[in-house]
Amino acid sequence: MNLTNLPISISDEVQSALKDNLPIVALESTIISHGMSYPFNVRLSEEVEKIIRHHGAVPATIAIINGVIKIGLSEEEVEFIATDRSVKKTSKREIPLLLANKGCGSTTVSATIFCAALIGIKVFVTGGIGGVHKDAQYTFDISSDLTELSNYNIAVICAGAKSILDIGLTLEKLETLSVPVIGYKTDEFPAFYSRESGFGVDINAESVEKVAMIMKYKWDLGINGGIVVGCPIPRQDEIPAEEMAGYIKKAVKEAEKESIKGKYLTPFMLQEIHTHTRGKSIDANISLIKNNALIGSKIAIKYCELTATKCIV
Repeated sequence: MNLTNLPISISDEVQSALKDNLPIVALESTIISHGMSYPFNVRLSEEVEKIIRHHGAVPATIAIINGVIKIGLSEEEVEFIATDRSVKKTSKREIPLLLANKGCGSTTVSATIFCAALIGIKVFVTGGIGGVHKDAQYTFDISSDLTELSNYNIAVICAGAKSILDIGLTLEKLETLSVPVIGYKTDEFPAFYSRESGFGVDINAESVEKVAMIMKYKWDLGINGGIVVGCPIPRQDEIPAEEMAGYIKKAVKEAEKESIKGKYLTPFMLQEIHTHTRGKSIDANISLIKNNALIGSKIAIKYCELTATKCIV
């Protein structure tokens, strides 16, 4: 794809990494704009980028600012995303609308996958992927994250799917889309706040080398599409699944009472869970994202060591 005439701006740091085939880790920006309050959102963004750099990779936080896709944000741009209320939560389907309207948006998982893949980034770190919502057989509420995972060659490092989702059906959908699900040092797919979900993975990868080998073999064979790498939240920070079930049940009842549906459901549920856990869920969220950043950096480094092909914009 020729990107020359498209409104895309790549930071000097990311440009240099692409040229020299250095490991790059893509990061979403929705957690900055809608995930938590200021200034904690900025602080977390800085800490995650610091973890990635410390372990030898290059962070590439992605957002849309004034109709331009920005890959690699400056401190000023992160501050803007964190504080300006005009910034819209943006999925892939909304990207051309924002570009045409010179708008500003924070990228969700689906949008970040698309933007990262545009320039050949192979590793993306997030908190948790979207998926199939409960009662989806009636609502047809299935996150576009899953579709985009099947469209682009990228490994998404996450703490599983958000526990408010139907994890079993989410895994079934990923199988239908031919997206492999890897457990990083686990036989069980993690459930975001909880280490266990009751559902298995396709393979337990005991090392970052094994994950990188799977990535390389998959794409070298011409088997297009992404890979999900589920990394359990650090044990000391998890909220056990049985405890989370009670909080989710309360949040569901409140959502039904308020008639919250569609794209507003997930942020509403997460806010309700935050309230019911008295902030414990936010601490867990921060812990799992930092853990994913550490693991994602190591995977990106190992993948770069296994491949001699340079990323060319």
